[in-house]
Amino acid sequence: MSGFELTLERTFDAPREAVFEAWTNPEVMRRWWAAGTDWGTPTAEVDLRQGGRILVSMAEPGGKPVHTFSGEYLEVSPPERLVFTVDWEGEEGKGAVSRLTVEFHEDGDRTRVVLTNTGLASEEARDSHEHGWRECLDNLDRRVFPASAT
Repeated sequence: MSGFELTLERTFDAPREAVFEAWTNPEVMRRWWAAGTDWGTPTAEVDLRQGGRILVSMAEPGGKPVHTFSGEYLEVSPPERLVFTVDWEGEEGKGAVSRLTVEFHEDGDRTRVVLTNTGLASEEARDSHEHGWRECLDNLDRRVFPASAT
């Protein structure tokens, strides 16, 4: 996949299975998958299988605007790895589909997550996604695994 790429790492004070579930259980995803501390996640839908679909909507404060992406799971290897496409709706995506790879590495009783987003359309898109993913990971840290070390 051509385009720009970003990689982020974060360690969570939780077992790998719990962190993997946070990325794949819609109920847990709605608690954290948002690109701002005061954003919400009104929609999280998962068909967790190769060829299955993912749909996530993030809402800015006050509920609008809402930013939504859908994608297809290319690889589902619990609890080690997820790979799926990210296709933003509306003007945000402008037809560019990227790929997200999330690896879950055991680190004693903790889990190190390595997130790699490839195929981003531009440097601006990469920077925007980097900000958004950092906020999402911060929310996961605060809202689901508050004892985590960053």
